[in-house]
Amino acid sequence: MVQAMIEIPKEVNQVLNIVKARFGLKTKSEAITRVVIEYGSEILEPGLRPEYIEKLKKIEKEGKFISFDSIESLKKSIENA
Repeated sequence: MVQAMIEIPKEVNQVLNIVKARFGLKTKSEAITRVVIEYGSEILEPGLRPEYIEKLKKIEKEGKFISFDSIESLKKSIENA
């Protein structure tokens, strides 16, 4: 594990305290980790992650997709389901 001393503004400290309390975390380090992991998953586009590409390849191989010629045919398929 890497240790770092950081300076954070008062507002950031308050947010970390809220995250810590909301998720029942023991330390601010855990709160920082939680925030970074959640934010990181939002900024990383699924198309760039290898597991996403593998999932798409599996779907294409298994044929679990339907092609539609128009929006109307998609609507009909949804309404009939």
